[in-house]
Amino acid sequence: MHLRHATLADARQLADLLNTIIKEGGTTALTTPLTRAEMDGWIGSNPAQNAFLMAEDRSGNALGFQAIGARATLPPEACDIATFTLKGKAQLGIGSALFEETRKAAQALGYSWINATILFQNEGGRAYYQSRGFEPYKSTAERVFMRYNLR
Repeated sequence: MHLRHATLADARQLADLLNTIIKEGGTTALTTPLTRAEMDGWIGSNPAQNAFLMAEDRSGNALGFQAIGARATLPPEACDIATFTLKGKAQLGIGSALFEETRKAAQALGYSWINATILFQNEGGRAYYQSRGFEPYKSTAERVFMRYNLR
């Protein structure tokens, strides 16, 4: 497995990965497929506030990705995180490896903490973030909000 910052050339492959997850349902609040142009926007948006990392196999096939960035609903010292891994690959350490690099990127961007918003029904997502050191700080009927302090 190789980790690197995603580029616009990765947009099609990452959109396809995410759209597979969206189609399966249950682990993301996203319900409509993303186009390549929309993924371009995610990857290329504001590098002063965002980071977009991906994991790939030896052949360059995407295994997963993780993104952080500012969100209007969060204070400026916080960023939001999203993690997506290929089905059947979740136990291979992809998320753990991605988070180590994402955590460093969040610190380099000057954030103090990371917010993860997880669907309540996504037990695997909650377990993943909790295993990284995130702690719940708020919840609704549908979502759990977890926080990871960088300092």
